[in-house]
Amino acid sequence: MSADQTLAFDPNCHIFSGCGFPAPGLHTFLYKPIFTVGGFEFTKPMLLALLSTVVVVGFFWAAFAKPKLIPGKAQMVGEAGYDFVRRGIVYEIIGKKDGEKYVPLMVSLFFFVWMMNLWSIIPVAQFPVTSLIAFPAGLALIVYVLWVSLTFKKHGFVGGWKNITGYDKSLGWVLPLVVVIEFFSNLIIRPFTHAVRLFANMFAGHLLIVMFTLASWYLMNGIGIAYGTVSFVMVLAMTVFELFIQAVQAYVFVLLASSYVQGALAEHH
Repeated sequence: MSADQTLAFDPNCHIFSGCGFPAPGLHTFLYKPIFTVGGFEFTKPMLLALLSTVVVVGFFWAAFAKPKLIPGKAQMVGEAGYDFVRRGIVYEIIGKKDGEKYVPLMVSLFFFVWMMNLWSIIPVAQFPVTSLIAFPAGLALIVYVLWVSLTFKKHGFVGGWKNITGYDKSLGWVLPLVVVIEFFSNLIIRPFTHAVRLFANMFAGHLLIVMFTLASWYLMNGIGIAYGTVSFVMVLAMTVFELFIQAVQAYVFVLLASSYVQGALAEHH
């Protein structure tokens, strides 16, 4: 699909030319299938998600396929990234003893989410895969299944439900209320907010960049050029800010995933 079709934008449309501002909307996130096989539609976001996997796996393969005592540039960057997630997130939240086995998963989640976010500012791609709820929801589901399975494996059937519902006899008459709130909070709201937090931030960020980009072009006519220049500066500022947000959202997603694992492994009191 061309940029004009994706954004529903007429390149000849400018201020003072008799057409209104072509504000971006949900159509900005819709793409025609690249190809269809047996009713399955393969779209641009799917391609970018697949490329994200290839980039992450390819980078770490290149960095650690033949590790050296004195690391090269790729190995040095790979070790720094791996160590950041391991020590800065997993060890801090889960602990070194229990957390070591979950480091590979958390490292994979961090760099996969970050790469899918980064496509937003990469020329030609220019689309954050995580701005489509299906992708954050799928990753959140993986964490959710891990958390639930670890909870029951660690505490048994009865103990697992106590852990999930916050069951504590010392709460007295408020215990039923706490159990209901914790049940819905942990089993329904938790996975929902885990996915939506990532999705909403990337959705909003992409929409803002697209809006200021379209505004820059729309204002490039007559006296509007002065305003268009300001809008273009905003595009640059939003792009830099988006770089920061993309890394933060990957960090927060893995931070929450680690906290859920920690909660599943923690002893119930």
